[in-house]
Amino acid sequence: MTHLSSFILCLTGFAALALAMDRPQHDLFGRPLPALATVALRVGGAASLLGALGLLVAWQGWGLGLVMFSGHTSLGAGIVHGALIVWQRRAARPN
Repeated sequence: MTHLSSFILCLTGFAALALAMDRPQHDLFGRPLPALATVALRVGGAASLLGALGLLVAWQGWGLGLVMFSGHTSLGAGIVHGALIVWQRRAARPN
């Protein structure tokens, strides 16, 4: 259960950090988000990743916890990156 919780935290953290960048904002919303929303997404994304790190380190200690965190962040970032690519390609496809 801890793996799933930390993975979900990593996935939401990277999704928030991706939405805090200019290009995904333009691709998904067609306009930039307000500055306050961008800052909130950055803080929320960082907090989510730190929460996942804290959860894994508390569960397995620093040695194995950091290794698990590395794997979860890699998988989470890959899924978010892939989803953004799929979104952009589907939006660019003519109907």
